[in-house]
Amino acid sequence: MDDSVLKLFSTLSYSADAVRQHDNVRIFSHHDADGISAGIILARTMMRAGKGFELTLLGTLNSETMEQVRSCGSRCIIIADMGASYLRDLDELDADVVVLDHHKDDGYVPKKVRYANPHSFGIDGMTEGCGASVAMLFSVRYDERNWDLVQIAFAGVIGDKQHENGLGRVNEFLFTEGNKRGHITRAEGSFIPSGTLMSSLFLSVEPYISGVSGNAEGVASLLKDAGIDPARASSDLNDAEKRKLSSLMAAKLISQNVSKEAMEDILSVRYVLKNWSMDAGSMASVFNSCGRSGKGGVAVGFGMGDRKCYSDAAAADEEARRNVVSAARELDSGDLKRMDSIQFFDCTSSGFTGILCEIAMRYIGDPDKPTIGYNMTESMTKASARCTRSLLRKGVDLSVVMKKAGEAVGGGGGGHRIASGAWFPKGKEEEFLKTVNDMVREQISAR
Repeated sequence: MDDSVLKLFSTLSYSADAVRQHDNVRIFSHHDADGISAGIILARTMMRAGKGFELTLLGTLNSETMEQVRSCGSRCIIIADMGASYLRDLDELDADVVVLDHHKDDGYVPKKVRYANPHSFGIDGMTEGCGASVAMLFSVRYDERNWDLVQIAFAGVIGDKQHENGLGRVNEFLFTEGNKRGHITRAEGSFIPSGTLMSSLFLSVEPYISGVSGNAEGVASLLKDAGIDPARASSDLNDAEKRKLSSLMAAKLISQNVSKEAMEDILSVRYVLKNWSMDAGSMASVFNSCGRSGKGGVAVGFGMGDRKCYSDAAAADEEARRNVVSAARELDSGDLKRMDSIQFFDCTSSGFTGILCEIAMRYIGDPDKPTIGYNMTESMTKASARCTRSLLRKGVDLSVVMKKAGEAVGGGGGGHRIASGAWFPKGKEEEFLKTVNDMVREQISAR
């Protein structure tokens, strides 16, 4: 094991020991694929240990939701995939608090909180260990018999795109140990989505193919050119058919100016889960769809093994994917606006801000400009931002941009260099976007 991973793993002994002293545990986690994966791992860990628990999914940890944590009344609280920015507040609680996060903190060293974060050990929390990864380390530190939960952890790894440039240190350790125990294996990546081709290509956003995704006629035309019956499933194709269809899809992606980096990411290896009828990417899609559409409880039930929730989660995933592909087509039709250093869109009517940012960044917009999407409520606007590894190399750091731009208009923000978010009072959108644009220009020109 990498020395840094070993130190992080060892630190979690203190967290596990603290939780063992309590009969009931309150768990708070984020509502995206990574946070839901982390929450399920922790819930199953507590259930197996015979402890009472309650899991709550939150959209973010801010002053409002922090009050929810304060007033929960629990003597033992675990916060996953969040918390690094609220260590001071959490230190004041009269409870044993465990924070399992992978976002950068502000340097505050907690006095009481048991805090585990890859960044504290020189491990990049953006690429080498996500919230579910840290929750998984906690789970096996709590009880070695929990290694089968690594399957759920990889939904978080995939959901946070931490697999695309190869697994980093914490994630590679988890895969190696999970694979050794027979829980997870690698398989070759593909442009071709799993499932019945007519449906899976219609709903495809990874990759999003202009003129095909969300377009029944476009799907039919593509399959006709490939000489493949639309009723067939991807698993039924022979090698020659796969090569033909993949080549046609690649040609379309090249024609819409999709970068080589994005195309390589699509072909990243898949992670096959022994005990689930899906790979980790499909599980991440289910968790994301449920969490972002307000059906996080269905995702949790699914992850806990409830068969009714399994079918409900699949239905929620299909509905969400239809909404996402429809919104992506609108962006493709001209809803994506451009400034000199960024591109942006308003997705108040459709939601799924972060997911649409990712799609626009990879497949629709200019790969040399970070993408910002925003969603307005009655009083507050929330924004998500995405960029590419190529833009990181040019000096872009969205965690800094979104934090400072959010604060400049009376809000806040933060996250990772490649993916970040912000919130601010409604009505400040134009000022916020101008600040983001100016900051990105300055970051790139400084190199």
